[in-house]
Amino acid sequence: MKAIQLTDPGNPRSLELVDVPTPEPREDEVLVKIAAAGVNRGDLMQAQGMYPPPEGESEIIGLECAGTIEGTGEEVGCLLAGGGYAEYVAVPKGQLMTPPEGFSLVDTAGVIEVANTAWANLGMLAGVKEGDRVLIHGGAGGVGSFAVQLCKALGCEVATTAGSVEKLDYCRELGADIAINYREQDFAEELEGSCDIILDVMGGSYLERNVRSLANDGRLVVIALQGGTKGTLNLGRMLTRRQSVHATTLRARPRPMKAAVVESTFRNVWPLLESGQIKANVSKTFPLADAAAAHEYLDSGANTGKIVLEV
Repeated sequence: MKAIQLTDPGNPRSLELVDVPTPEPREDEVLVKIAAAGVNRGDLMQAQGMYPPPEGESEIIGLECAGTIEGTGEEVGCLLAGGGYAEYVAVPKGQLMTPPEGFSLVDTAGVIEVANTAWANLGMLAGVKEGDRVLIHGGAGGVGSFAVQLCKALGCEVATTAGSVEKLDYCRELGADIAINYREQDFAEELEGSCDIILDVMGGSYLERNVRSLANDGRLVVIALQGGTKGTLNLGRMLTRRQSVHATTLRARPRPMKAAVVESTFRNVWPLLESGQIKANVSKTFPLADAAAAHEYLDSGANTGKIVLEV
């Protein structure tokens, strides 16, 4: 089969379409012919050598895809630990999802990773509920744009951060009630002590201000480290306010845990997609052979919503 591979470990843009062996599915897997694959920031990190796949998983980049099960033709979306940038991938049966009704395979490829990430962290971990004030950092990005819509659909007050007027307007169109330009405003001053949940992609550089923004019993969930791995915590402030900090990733979880996330996401989030309360928000597509250009576009920060590769 054809697949994207990094041909020069020192150059994260050396992504070329080459011939590789077609994967052989194990007993608990099926072989999926890929029609489209989502592009995620974790893919950029893997190309940079900073985010390797879990042991035993495909070395091919790609955390989500949509296509058809080989032999049956059944359409599926797939949550992956790797392998999406290819013509075929072996997928654990517990990580298959029926596409939302009315969704194309391209749209489906753009919601699998973000839907499971958003629900695993906001729904299953943080226990988001109607009436919560939720701060979503990077609200114009892939996970952010989905999380804004998810929280709004669940009856939350949604605050978000972004770095341009255009992206802030986009967040408002998605349903954000409060849109903060992080280049011009200090979100902690705007929201101090008021957020029940914060979904954070920055990590260390935002840690202290995130905790300042939390309400009593507030939960901070860190899912990426774009601002570094280390920060300062005022534990005394947190103790008296009963606040908590969680740092999680979806990719490294064991397969049974991923299957549980997939099942819960399908049950709780798919109805919101099928009813139109959450949109797919695929903003741009590239051919699989142009994976390097897709990475360049995502890395530029110009995108809103999701980027998808078409196979």
